Amino acid sequence: MLFSALALLTAALYHRVFYFMGREWWHDPNFSHGFIVPLVAGYFVYEKMDALRNAQPRPWTPGLAVIVLGLLMLTAGFLATENFTMRVSFIVYLAGVALFFFGTGIFRLLGLPLGYLLFMVPLPYILYDAVAFPLKLFVAKYSVISLKLLGITVWREGNIIMFPNIELEVADACSGIRSLMSLIALGVAFAWVSQKTAFRKIILVAMTVPVAIFANWVRVVATGVLAKYWGAKAAEGFFHEFAGLAVFALAIGMMIGIGVLLRRGGGNE
Repeated sequence: MLFSALALLTAALYHRVFYFMGREWWHDPNFSHGFIVPLVAGYFVYEKMDALRNAQPRPWTPGLAVIVLGLLMLTAGFLATENFTMRVSFIVYLAGVALFFFGTGIFRLLGLPLGYLLFMVPLPYILYDAVAFPLKLFVAKYSVISLKLLGITVWREGNIIMFPNIELEVADACSGIRSLMSLIALGVAFAWVSQKTAFRKIILVAMTVPVAIFANWVRVVATGVLAKYWGAKAAEGFFHEFAGLAVFALAIGMMIGIGVLLRRGGGNE
């Protein structure tokens, strides 16, 4: 009865938060990976079910302070119309519920799935742009260097790559930020299930950054080559969408390959 009431209270407090967050997942491709994050977190809980069944709940009173903190964050976010704070408050609130009702032992078992839920929260665009803009410049710079090495006449102004017959913009999607966010979320899950030691898990997750940047460098260079010889149509429409999927598949394949190498290097650890 208590937990039914708690579930109803939680739904009343957070239903609008999740409604608008779900809309953002649906309409903004930068955060569409949010749909799978709760499913992966649920899988992590499922993996721990035997340990959770055998664990003895030992309610921890200080957990109430964490619940209050989460509710204060929700209130502050609502008053300031700040979505990120309201959305993160849900995870803080859940952590407080786990601590208050079940204790620190069970909370440790739930730490990974609770922390993983952070990946479902869209970043504020002020932070998103702060990462995306330098990435765009970086990818554009080294793509132009690569195209020149291929003998193609090209020059750059900021994130604009210019050919004699066409200009290409290295947009957010080509910077690597979109695939980076999704790859980190997938990389954490893959590292958890594929690697046995914390050190190797950290290495695999850290590799998502260079992998995402490399894959999008390949995308920009390939687009530049095709645009040079086949014109603007090669950088638009179907090819542009297909290139995005192909680059993400390349990045996933590279992550799987790195994971396999790490496992082989780990021997029987």
